[in-house]
This record gives sequence, structure tokens and C-alpha cells, in this order.
Amino acid sequence: MFSAGPPTTLIFFSLLSFVAASKLDFFHAHRPNFNTTKISIPQTPNPNFNTSLGSYGPAAYAFAMAKYGVNVDTPLAVAVNARDTVVATPAYSYYDKEYLCAVKIGTPPQTLPLDFDTGSADLWVFSSETPSSSVSMGKAIYNPKNSSTAKLVTGATWALTYGDGSSSSGDVYTDNVTIGGLNVAAQAVESAQKVSSQFAGDTALSGLLGLAFGTANQVKPAVKTFFDNIRPALPLPIFTVNLKKGAPGSYNFGYIDTTQYTGALTYTPVTPRYSLWEFGISGFSIGTAIKNSTVIDAVADTGTSLLLLPLSIVKAYYAQIAGSSYSTNYGAYVYPCNITPPDFNFYIGTAKQVVPGRYMNYGYISNTQCYGGIQSQGTLMFSLFGDIALKAQFVVFDASVPRIGWANKPTS
Repeated sequence: MFSAGPPTTLIFFSLLSFVAASKLDFFHAHRPNFNTTKISIPQTPNPNFNTSLGSYGPAAYAFAMAKYGVNVDTPLAVAVNARDTVVATPAYSYYDKEYLCAVKIGTPPQTLPLDFDTGSADLWVFSSETPSSSVSMGKAIYNPKNSSTAKLVTGATWALTYGDGSSSSGDVYTDNVTIGGLNVAAQAVESAQKVSSQFAGDTALSGLLGLAFGTANQVKPAVKTFFDNIRPALPLPIFTVNLKKGAPGSYNFGYIDTTQYTGALTYTPVTPRYSLWEFGISGFSIGTAIKNSTVIDAVADTGTSLLLLPLSIVKAYYAQIAGSSYSTNYGAYVYPCNITPPDFNFYIGTAKQVVPGRYMNYGYISNTQCYGGIQSQGTLMFSLFGDIALKAQFVVFDASVPRIGWANKPTS
């Protein structure tokens, strides 16, 4: 999944240092307007992502690692560079590569499919300022000239760069932004004037809406995120994520829909050292095994597709799958497609949260071998709980404490 990155002088969310821009709020009239203070935003898997044999698993892994400034190894880099994400096929949604939500920008509203990303904090879009060579046919773009409420913010700039060199940058407008029945006037909208081929290759995605903490935003001077602007008017300063396997899910803002999960919600504190939704796990288990009390530091990231864990845990997991192996060609673990992997269970305190084994198939490497949804976090200082894990759980992102709540969902 594509997500935000830093100015070229920084590694995104640098593990050595994080440079937060000044909180100078020179944008005027950040006034949230509401038809309702409880909204549910449906999300739909992107049906136009490339699923050519063996391409999406390595690509998802490389982008997840590069997003946090970690270099991938040579075999993986070769596999990713060989893929062409421009090819559109409707069958990819089985692997849940990307979830898109309708966002309306401007007056009259221009509707764009954006990825809601808890691993970044920028709202950036393809626009009429993006070179036509980088905009695939049929992609929805934002045209500020067609909006009576768009205002260019003189001198404001943004630049996002992954560790692998993919990038986007441009200028900034303020404009009306609406999701569901909720509207923010004069929201900062980052208009892309340059995008790298990795972004341009996604034929459906029109941009990102970041839901990480505002200090991660890369606009200079700093701006408020969409969520920061709407928080004061919400009944609860929260949003919930209900991704689904192979089907549309939803983001809910300001309330918790108790029909979307089973059992009880279990909360754990968030430590936003890197302006991310970072939390602790008290242990894990595989299948029906007893709990292993290894403590894991993790980040919940809707903009990452895979579940990335310490190598020792990854090895323990694939040791339970007959015929699985580490592929030097792909720099990742693969397993026989005719086998259903065991469940992966993680613990929030004493509460057991389940990621069903059938969710672990992230695509075919060959006619018989499949790419595993669990892979190594490499040199990352935290694990990444991407969509493989998140679509198995109902997750509450509570900004007031902050904390994250987890609950199992009905089996599907």
C-alpha cells in the first residue's frame, strides 16, 4: 500500500529522529460542519490493482519496509522492480491489497477514491497540477480551478519520499472536504505536482487521507489533519476500522458500532514515539498452542497490507506449515497453496485476538506456491500490524488517551 513519507532530507518517521514542523496554524476558518456527528464511511477494495503472478506480495512487502526507511534485500528489490502496477485486473480484491473510500473535495464537490492511512498524516491527491503522463486514464483528480472555495496557500509546500525513492510533492490549497455527512471548511489539501511511477501506476487510487498523529504531517508550515479538525465536534474523539476480507468494510467516526464485533473490547495504551499508533502486545500463539509471553512493540497501520513480525516469530509460524520455506527469489516465506495455515493469535493483556489462517494467503508465487501474509519486520524497531491483521479485528483508535481497542469479529 502506498503511504506517506518524509521530505527527501529525512527517512519517513525516522527511527533516529523525527522533525516535527512548527504548529503555526495560519490556515483560517477550520470550522467543522456536520449533518450528523456520527458517520460511517464505506470502504471498497480497489478492483484495479495488478495481480500478475507473484507481483503483489513482494511489492506489498517492499513498500511496507520502504515506508519506514528500511532497505529491502537484493532478491526482493529485483522482484519489485520487475513488476508493472499499471496492469488492471478486477480479480485482485481477493487479496485485499487496498481499500478506498469516497471523499468529496471542493465546491461543487469532486469525488475522489482515497486510501485512509493510519500510518501517515497527509491528505494529498492527484490533481490538475499532476503531469498528465502520471495520471492514468479514468483516474479521478482534484481540480482547484473548478472549486469556488479553493484557495492556494502561498508558500506552503509538501514533499513525501519513501526509502525506495518513490515520491510525491507539490503545493497546498485549502478547500471544503467532506466524508459522509461531515464537512471541514478550509481543510489543507495537498495537490501533487510530481509523483513517482510507483504512485502513478495505481489506476484507481487518487490519493491518501492520513489518520496518524498530526505531528507526522509533512506540510511546511504545519497544518492540521482532517481528523484533528473534526475531533472537537465528535461525540467521542475516535474512529473505528472494520476492514473485511474480500468485501467492503467501513470507517466510523465519533462512535462505536457494537454490532461490528463479538465479545468485549480490550484497550491498550498508545505510545506515539514516532507520531504513529504504536502499542504493545503481551504475547502470541500459533494455532492451538499455548501463549508465548514474548512482548512485541507494534504499529497499527491501515496503509500496510502485510503483518510484519520479529523473525523468530515468523520462523515459528511457518514451522507449523508443511512444505513452507524461505524463498531467496522473493526474499520472503512461501507455502503450498493447498494448505490452510494455522491461526495467528496475539494478546492484548490476557485477551486473545485471532487472525484466521485463511487470511494468510497473499497471492500466488507460482501455480502451487503462495506468498505468506506474515513476513519478517527486518531491522524495523517495531512490528507492523497491517491489513492482514486489521481485517480480522474490529479496531478502535481513541485519540483522547491515546489508546487502541481490539475485538474479535464474527467469522466470515
